[in-house]
Amino acid sequence: MKQIPMTVRGADQLREELEFLKNERRPKIIADIAEAREHGDLKENAEYHAAREQQGFCEGRIQEIEAKLSNAQVIDVTKMTNNGRIIFGATVTVFNVATDEEQTYRIVGDDEADIKSNLLSVNSPIARGLIGKEVDDVVVIQTPGGEVEYEVINVEYL
Repeated sequence: MKQIPMTVRGADQLREELEFLKNERRPKIIADIAEAREHGDLKENAEYHAAREQQGFCEGRIQEIEAKLSNAQVIDVTKMTNNGRIIFGATVTVFNVATDEEQTYRIVGDDEADIKSNLLSVNSPIARGLIGKEVDDVVVIQTPGGEVEYEVINVEYL
């Protein structure tokens, strides 16, 4: 499996979720299954089947997180010298030429991406278009809504 780029924050969030699933969610589901078993006939026991389904989801997510963390390439941009180039983990302020608006994005791994929080997936069209660019560069990015022209105003390694 290929390396999965992740910020320090993204890796920490996955580790926290994994701890929660293993130490709180999993024991609760096991207790729910045991309780449902006591109700007798398992064929028509909706609580039992619901708990088993939850167990499947929980175990699947645990495996998924463990796989991601084992293949994670954790990148800490705060320890890198800022040479003004946009890289994974950088916080970028761009000027949208068409709308006359400034926008600030942080380029993160897929698991952290949240456009409402201005966290762009490294695999998104905007992030792919910005990687490698520098302050004052103008870049035209093909987005689902058409071409957008951005000027890079600031690059920070926060």
